[in-house]
Amino acid sequence: MRRALTLPFRYLWAFPVTLLGLALVLPTLLTGGRVRIERGALEVYGGFTRFFLRRCLAITASAMCIGHVVLGQDRECLDQARDHEHVHVRQCERWGAFIVPAYALSSFFAWRRGGHFYYDNRFEREAYGLDR
Repeated sequence: MRRALTLPFRYLWAFPVTLLGLALVLPTLLTGGRVRIERGALEVYGGFTRFFLRRCLAITASAMCIGHVVLGQDRECLDQARDHEHVHVRQCERWGAFIVPAYALSSFFAWRRGGHFYYDNRFEREAYGLDR
């Protein structure tokens, strides 16, 4: 019940980050990609999003969360990564726009400790179920 009552606030709190993800919707649709809603998040896949995930990040990603927008190379990638990415959606609902610097700092500190910038990032560890 409480979760339902706070829903508008969680979307509003995460909106600055979600806005970044929404910027990829039109280029994706114009290049043959698709959009659908799944578990309260917008899933964007194919077209420009596939290019973005393969070529524009530090590592190739099959899927990625930006606020309430989940990007995927294709439907299969989204189906396989959905649970993981929706942990990130909830993280964004908790952290709001602060998720961006917090995620970057977590990657930096993981790297400084001698770990991997992605796999040892606390947000990724939570999404992979390693910090329970």
